[in-house]
Amino acid sequence: MNEQIPVTVLTGYLGAGKTTLLNRVLSENHGKKFAVIVNEFGEIGIDSDLVVGADEEVFEMNNGCICCTVRGDLIRIIGGLLKRKGKFDAILVETTGLADPAPVAQTFFADDDVKKHTKLDSVLTVVDAKHVLQRLEDTTEAEDQIAFADVLLLNKTDAVSADELAKVEKRLRGLNPFAKIHRTERCQIPLDQILDRGSFDLNRILEIEPEFLDDHHHHHHHHHDEEMDSISLSAEKPLDPAKFDTWISDVLMSKGPTILRAKGILNLANADSRYVFQAVHMMSEGAFTGPWPAKDKRQSRLVFIGRELDMDALKAGFAACQMA
Repeated sequence: MNEQIPVTVLTGYLGAGKTTLLNRVLSENHGKKFAVIVNEFGEIGIDSDLVVGADEEVFEMNNGCICCTVRGDLIRIIGGLLKRKGKFDAILVETTGLADPAPVAQTFFADDDVKKHTKLDSVLTVVDAKHVLQRLEDTTEAEDQIAFADVLLLNKTDAVSADELAKVEKRLRGLNPFAKIHRTERCQIPLDQILDRGSFDLNRILEIEPEFLDDHHHHHHHHHDEEMDSISLSAEKPLDPAKFDTWISDVLMSKGPTILRAKGILNLANADSRYVFQAVHMMSEGAFTGPWPAKDKRQSRLVFIGRELDMDALKAGFAACQMA
């Protein structure tokens, strides 16, 4: 099994603090080798004192990280990075202020070569505590970026009162009940808490919803915000792989545009390993990722985040994928 390099897609509004975070990655002595892909060098204003070498569109930083721009094709850039000597601990791809992170995330499902060597680890959205509520009123992009995230960095928390902060956090939770939220000032957070998180460890979702696995509760949760829906489903019996494949393909084909993300850890019949599945809109990927932790019940769990999700249909469809 070749080691795939974890990829973090970094998104967030202009001014939210992405640049601060990228500059930390490129300048601190964190002992890791990260490759950072940005849209424009100008956007992050690289400190030339920190650059030790440059060839074409790649800058080598004196802390061992490298930074390059996406001129043209992201797949080509990643191909180039993979050919460089020495292995990267992680790749960080920045999307511009207003951009939809989906096409960037989908790149890591699209190309066989890229898929072989990298894996989408998480989508990290930086949110400015002071301005996010206003941004959410002005545009749907801000909503999508939040709903799309695995990890939310709620930044500039020093700029708002405790009450405001609670209000902002509640709004973020409404849009995305499953993301891990970190409160920060000037993006100060240990980088290992946000990069290479293996964010498909659905145990994180359990931290947020401890009753998720509790037999006394219903197994399905539906969170509905005016703009965003999220649903978590679980199935007790092993899933029939062919049925699941047919069902999920059909769901993504017909509802893909309204589904931002889907992800799950699945117990497929006659398989010893956990199967990890994820989708962005219509594109999906899945892989066996090693044995079930001894303490885990082998239970399939699947999460959807999107707009106008049909809870009953998804629930019935998922249940019907179980072995007879």
